[in-house]
Amino acid sequence: MEKNVVLVRLANVKLNKLLQMLIDKGLVRDYKKNGVVLIRSVITDFWLKKIAKGIEKNFQNPSQYKCVYETKNNKEVFYDDYCNWQRIEEYKDFIFNSNIAKIAAQLMESKNVNLFHEHILIKEPGASKRTPWHQDQPYYCVDGKDNCSLWIPLDKILKEVCPEYIKFSHKWNKKYLPTKFFGNFYERKDQNLEIIPDISNNRLDYDIASWELNPGDLIAFNFSTIHGAPGNNSPNRRRAFSLRFTGDDATFAKRKGEVSPPFPEVKLKHGDKMNSPSFPKIMI
Repeated sequence: MEKNVVLVRLANVKLNKLLQMLIDKGLVRDYKKNGVVLIRSVITDFWLKKIAKGIEKNFQNPSQYKCVYETKNNKEVFYDDYCNWQRIEEYKDFIFNSNIAKIAAQLMESKNVNLFHEHILIKEPGASKRTPWHQDQPYYCVDGKDNCSLWIPLDKILKEVCPEYIKFSHKWNKKYLPTKFFGNFYERKDQNLEIIPDISNNRLDYDIASWELNPGDLIAFNFSTIHGAPGNNSPNRRRAFSLRFTGDDATFAKRKGEVSPPFPEVKLKHGDKMNSPSFPKIMI
C-alpha cells in the first residue's frame, strides 16, 4: 500500500474519532438555533498542510474569478478565488477523502450532501479593508434551509481579526441585497431583496459572535447567517479555506439579478435538485 494512502487513512481515523465526540445533538441544536457554531481542533495537520499546498498552487495560477480587493505598496493584501476544486488536486482530495462533508451532513441533519463550491480568502498582515456585512444566500443559486458553510483557518486568528456572525439572523426570514466586497451593492433587479441594516454603527443591537482561532478549528454557519470581517492588523496571515455544502431540501434557484459564483456551465432549471457535475453528491 502506498505511503500517501496510509496517511490519508490515518488522518481519516482521527477525524472520525473527533466527529464522534464533537458532532452531538447539542452542537446540532446550537447550529440550528444560532446559525453559527465553532468546532475546535477537528482538522488534522495532514489535511491542513495539503490545503495550504493547494492554496499556493491556486494563486500561482489563479482562475478567472480571482479578485483583489486591496493593495498596499503594489502588493496584494486582500484577495480571493473560488471554484477551483476540479483543477486543484489537493482541494479535491480534502473535499472527497477527508470526511469533512460528514460535519456538514450532521449539522444540517441531511442524508444527502452536495458540494456547492470552495472559496479561498486571504488577508495579509496590514490589510485594512473590512469585509462588509452580508448574507450569502442571495448571492447563490440555491434555495432551501439545508445548507452549511465551513470556514477553515490555516493560520492563528486573533479575535479582533476573526469573521463576525450575527447569531439568529438566519431566522429573520429576510433576504438582503448582495454587497460587493468593494463596498457597493449589486444592481437591485429583485425588489424583494432588502438593504442590509447598518450593523457597524449599531453593534449593541445585535448578538455578534467571533472567536480566537487556531489552525484545525472551523466555523460552521448557515447561508442566511449575516456576517462580515475586520481587516487584518495582526502579524499573521489570515488564510481561510471555505467549503459550501447543500443538503436535503436544497434546490437550484434562478435569480433575477447577478449571482456569485456564476456557474455559467450549469443547465439546471429553477427548482431542480442540486445534482450536476458542478455540484457533485458526496458519499457520507
